[in-house]
Amino acid sequence: MQMGMHTDTERCVRAVQSKDARFDGWFFTAVLTTRIYCRPSCPVVPPKPENMVFHPSAAACQQAGFRACKRCRPDTSPGSPEWNQRADLVARAMRLIADGVVDREGVPGLAARLGYSTRQIERQLLAELGAGPLALARAQRAQTARLLIETTPLPMAQIAFAAGFSSIRTFNDTVREVFALSPSELRTRAPKTSTGGTAGALTLRLPFRAPLNPDNLFGHLAATAVPGVEEWRDGAYRRTLRLPYGHGIVALTPNPDHIACRLTLSDLRDLTVAISRCRRMLDLDADPVAIDDQLRTDPVLAPLVDKAPGRRVPRTVDEAEFAVRAVLGQQVSTAAARTHAARLVTAHGDPVDDPEGGLTHLFPSPEALAEADPESLAMPRTRRATFTTLVRRLADGSLQLGVESDWPQTRAQLLALPGFGPWTADVIAMRALGDPDAFLATDLGIRRAARELGLPSTPAALTARAAAWRPWRAYAVQYLWATDSHPINFLPV
Repeated sequence: MQMGMHTDTERCVRAVQSKDARFDGWFFTAVLTTRIYCRPSCPVVPPKPENMVFHPSAAACQQAGFRACKRCRPDTSPGSPEWNQRADLVARAMRLIADGVVDREGVPGLAARLGYSTRQIERQLLAELGAGPLALARAQRAQTARLLIETTPLPMAQIAFAAGFSSIRTFNDTVREVFALSPSELRTRAPKTSTGGTAGALTLRLPFRAPLNPDNLFGHLAATAVPGVEEWRDGAYRRTLRLPYGHGIVALTPNPDHIACRLTLSDLRDLTVAISRCRRMLDLDADPVAIDDQLRTDPVLAPLVDKAPGRRVPRTVDEAEFAVRAVLGQQVSTAAARTHAARLVTAHGDPVDDPEGGLTHLFPSPEALAEADPESLAMPRTRRATFTTLVRRLADGSLQLGVESDWPQTRAQLLALPGFGPWTADVIAMRALGDPDAFLATDLGIRRAARELGLPSTPAALTARAAAWRPWRAYAVQYLWATDSHPINFLPV
């Protein structure tokens, strides 16, 4: 796959004619005769090639006057893997838009976070995606509105507000324009299913590109779960979420063709952000075929990939939280790191009410942790200094970890902190910042796997050997870790 695939007409036509679901989210097919746009895998008879035009985003299709197909629902395609793979301005802007920044802070807020002018950002997004930040955010609002219309009994006025629309009229006009149906017609057409579960919870399906191996993904999240904040229950990973307008609780269950997601939110305006963060945590927008094909070129990794293809990188819903937990996990066991984190949660986390029981707190914010008495922290003096420096830098804003982070620059900032070595900086880059090429050359599990597989086991030699795995070394880490019998590699029973 490559940037700007929508410009390769011949390749796009082949993908549409073969109904190849791997390309869903990479580009969208707009049909000139019907004025409808589809995902490449749409089940209807493909149109004639001369009647197809291709766009890089749903927003670009909508800008050009096309409506979403009612069969394949292109607005619910997995997101483009480019935004997780790349670290340039457009990719960072797209991650922020998915996180709801334009709805909350406007385009000036988006520009301020990225350190560019609004004109520069609008120009670059328009050139690559065929739509500016407002149009991209509008397409996202329309998708959120559709989800609420089809899965909840909420009044339309409440849905309009929750989806981020400024008025009922704008909500009605946008839904009609994008879906060629009124909000009430969308609700009437929605399948009537009984979701069960907790009253007030939203139940939805998170799509992904196959294959997806859930073993190390959910295994890692469950094995490292912090009591009170996370748990594995009844085949689902559950955790609390700190969100812009309030808090939430999510339950995520792996299924063969989707991730079942059950969300309980204190403020429905957080729905889009909650979904975006859960997708990011589970790495659902990855392109496993491209990743695995690259790693298979190494004869040592090929058998590991063939045995269990589609491994994802378990990430996080909160970058600052993960950085704190990475420091707590320095040179201690998984169980000890969980114990340290649980103490912090009990002492400094905000309590929440879990209707199902089991979850009790939000993970403490950096501001709350910065006010903690250092002497109360049960850890060695040097790690205590590392911890207090980190949380103070996060609390005062001199260190910012988020979806917009510049990966090399942030890694350099982390390495400049006392007590931060390559392992801590790289595990934060891999799991918090989302760098797909982060590599843990000093990790003991990686070095042990390397020795068993006949790879170089010293960090320098292993890093040199791993150059052939770029730009997917974070995924190679998952395959190497999986050679061990540690609980992080297995779906909990």
